[in-house]
Amino acid sequence: MTSPTALSAIDPKRTALLAMDLQGGILPLVADPDALVERIKGAIADVRAAGGTIGYVRVAFTEDDWAAVPETNKSFSPLAAAKRNHHEDPDTQVDARIAPEEGDVVVRKVRIGAASTTDLYEQLRERGVDTLILSGISTSGVVLSTLTDAADRDYRVIVLSDGVADRDHEVHRVLLEKVFPMRAHIIDTAELRELLRTA
Repeated sequence: MTSPTALSAIDPKRTALLAMDLQGGILPLVADPDALVERIKGAIADVRAAGGTIGYVRVAFTEDDWAAVPETNKSFSPLAAAKRNHHEDPDTQVDARIAPEEGDVVVRKVRIGAASTTDLYEQLRERGVDTLILSGISTSGVVLSTLTDAADRDYRVIVLSDGVADRDHEVHRVLLEKVFPMRAHIIDTAELRELLRTA
């Protein structure tokens, strides 16, 4: 875990917390989703209070998106064939407890990574963001993909250890303990609150 003092140079106004794939059809896939949402809700409030940016990422498809998924895509071709996760479906909307507010960044993706099929980085660049705080489901999906991409783009990346979850507890543990620390700072929501308070 990274101590808050190791991140003392963080500027809240150049920081964005990303709440990723926290939608009705995905939340039930992990243990204790209500507790996860409440922790992330607290982190969102802390980042807002400090003057940071909140970004929401959801996965949802139009008819054209389904049609554009090739059979070679192992993850998404079955989903497209079944015509799942339509963008107007209630299960693809951000959980109401952490619903976006005016001025937040909101993107809709059609692949795993938060920025892979969106203009997320362009919106963050316009706001001068250089630090990303990652939360969401799943640790082995959107969090891993977004972390790797953001680190390659030279963002300071922070992962909220108690703000991410995965169906596979062992994969979740290995990523947080052994893989993510090579590319990101790992803190929990209480440490984030302290970090923002002293920034």
